[in-house]
Amino acid sequence: MQETSPSLTSEKPKSRFPKSVPYIIGNEAAERFSFYGMRSVLTLFLVNQFFNPTNNPALTDQANAHANKLHHLFVMVAYALPFVGGMIADWFTGKYKLILYVSIIYCIGHLMLATFDGGLTGFELGLLVVAIGAGGIKSCVSANVGDQFDATNQDLLSKVYGWFYFSINAGSMLSTVAIPWTYEHFGPKWAFGIPGILMALATIIFFAGRKKYVKVPPQGVNRNNLVFITWYAITHQSQRKNGESFLDVAKNNFDPERVEGIKAVYRVMMVFFFALAFWAVWDQCLSEWTLYAEKMDRVINLGFTKFTIYPGQLSTFNTVFLLMFIPLFNYVIYPWFDKHGIKTTPLRRLGTGLVITILSFVVIGVIHTSIDKGGSPSIWWQVFAFLLLSAAEVLVSITGLEYAYTHSPKSMKSTMTGIWFLVVSFGNLITAVVNGLIEDGGWWAKNLKGANYEWFFVGFIAIFLVIFLIVSPRMRERNYITDPVVDDK
Repeated sequence: MQETSPSLTSEKPKSRFPKSVPYIIGNEAAERFSFYGMRSVLTLFLVNQFFNPTNNPALTDQANAHANKLHHLFVMVAYALPFVGGMIADWFTGKYKLILYVSIIYCIGHLMLATFDGGLTGFELGLLVVAIGAGGIKSCVSANVGDQFDATNQDLLSKVYGWFYFSINAGSMLSTVAIPWTYEHFGPKWAFGIPGILMALATIIFFAGRKKYVKVPPQGVNRNNLVFITWYAITHQSQRKNGESFLDVAKNNFDPERVEGIKAVYRVMMVFFFALAFWAVWDQCLSEWTLYAEKMDRVINLGFTKFTIYPGQLSTFNTVFLLMFIPLFNYVIYPWFDKHGIKTTPLRRLGTGLVITILSFVVIGVIHTSIDKGGSPSIWWQVFAFLLLSAAEVLVSITGLEYAYTHSPKSMKSTMTGIWFLVVSFGNLITAVVNGLIEDGGWWAKNLKGANYEWFFVGFIAIFLVIFLIVSPRMRERNYITDPVVDDK
């Protein structure tokens, strides 16, 4: 009898990608196209259609402020809801049902934008519905990717997430090239209609894979969560003993391990507070920056050819620079500093990111000053500002997500992702409030006129940076990856 080779009998079967993955990635690419495509022309459309259709110079500042306010309120809602959507999916509906049902709502919102009849109220309602759709599914889609894997193919998860995030960037980059061009040549109905068509396609793609998904059922309401534990601690402070922290009193009624996890969340939130300054200004590259890009020299001369770039297309540079900078920072810049004895800790990266954010807005302030004096500066200056802002994004945004992951226990990582989105939301709320004050006239409108708007935000970020430099050396860090002793069991 012929013996069977042990190497053959013990060989591990080759891992296979889940059959559901193409549907998830296709859905994400189309959804991101719809979201960023619509946003690339939103502020310009609001000004030209509703707030200053005659291009009256006397109305420019208030009209721009009104459009900026609506844009940033839209982003605020879209990034406030992932926290809520995640809880609803985990507790009541499961991810599949929530993504499907909210995607349909998302499509209805796009339809409302594309079929507007000239009324601002109807268009604002459409924006609200789109924000509910985009925010409602945001935290569930990426988590749904992980649900498709088990022990037999876990080694392929990082590759699939790589393709997942590639689809995000591909969708956003294509949309920020195509939709501004569509807006200029075919008008707003097509510029808002095409993103709606892509969102409908995203929903169809997602539904088509319904029989191939691993569907994790909802787990019911989990009492051991941030909201319940914090509320209990607030309302039972009279029971706190000497030497106990604010949250320790909750250990009388909740899992002590989870209470310790909540403490970690609040430590991370102290760091997140300083990212507020970054998110208060980042999304302005899709609002305020597009408005005065109209007044710049937008001819791109490459020597062998030249063409005019549309204002809404400039945000494409952000995606391009991010794709360049992420590997550059991870494989060249960080290792170089570490090798020369300058450890690139998350807090140092965050501080450096705030400095570079200030520099990007200094460039924008100089551009706006030139425009205020009647100049028409080259669009390459705004490209340079995008280069700086993209570098800052790598240092602040990616570092913030990494910090949340490494400085919170396993049981709290999803919560931290939701809170990070809330930071983005509150940052946009700050910008919306400032623009609302400008819109109302008075002191804010008078003193934040023209380039003073940019200089205000330069000072705003600088204040956060100074406080950060004072506070950060005193921040106690606890890494749940490198120190397994402190991880929850």
